[in-house]
Amino acid sequence: MRALILSTALAALSAPIWAADDTVNAAEIIQKFAAKETEFAEARNNYTYRQSLKLEELDPSGNPTGGKWEEVDDIIFTPEGKRFEKVVYAPVMNLKNIVLTKEDTDDLHNVQPFILTTAELPEYDINYLGREKVDEIGCYLFSVKPKKLVPGKRYFEGQAWVDDRDLQIVKTYGKGVGYQKKSTDSAFPRFETYREQIDGKYWFPTYTHADDTLHFKELSQRIRLVVKYQDYKRFEGKSTIKYGETIENPPTTKK
Repeated sequence: MRALILSTALAALSAPIWAADDTVNAAEIIQKFAAKETEFAEARNNYTYRQSLKLEELDPSGNPTGGKWEEVDDIIFTPEGKRFEKVVYAPVMNLKNIVLTKEDTDDLHNVQPFILTTAELPEYDINYLGREKVDEIGCYLFSVKPKKLVPGKRYFEGQAWVDDRDLQIVKTYGKGVGYQKKSTDSAFPRFETYREQIDGKYWFPTYTHADDTLHFKELSQRIRLVVKYQDYKRFEGKSTIKYGETIENPPTTKK
């Protein structure tokens, strides 16, 4: 995101480790969960779902100041099987102090619902940190950081929790990063994304939340972002997947 009057200075989070295990073969786990993530990425391309987001500008105390962006999209298929994004709710954006950039939309689609496939492993330094539970699910915890920032590409930097049974990512915490010219005054929020098991096999992103202060050269702006991924349904070729009527108001159900 970029300030309208147009440096990211965001604090890092240190996650507590509930159990250490020196016998874990981290390299083997990384290869196995990347293979599972590759399988999941291919499977997710065959699902429809609804994505709703709400971004608000806040005062330092966390109160909305009126600037916001809301949008609801259905990711669906044509009868011929071509996947596309259909906007079903998109009031006029009225952000007052920041503007969205291409990097923000790239993060929304590719970084916040982070998937680490086998093909992408060489792009990242991945280090095993130990074990930690996420909602009573035993997980391996890894730090993830891009080795090199290539112009035009966005990356995830942060931590990933991998289910120690299914070997799939169930939670990520971090931010989107990428190559920036020194003259660019942009900042990107830290976010948390949770996954849930769909169809008893794959862990799909269902909820992303960010509440962070973006620091620009001439101002600091606190923002809150909520993204929900709902109604996952597998596309079965010629079958018809029905959604409700176009919604007039965005979802308001809390996590």
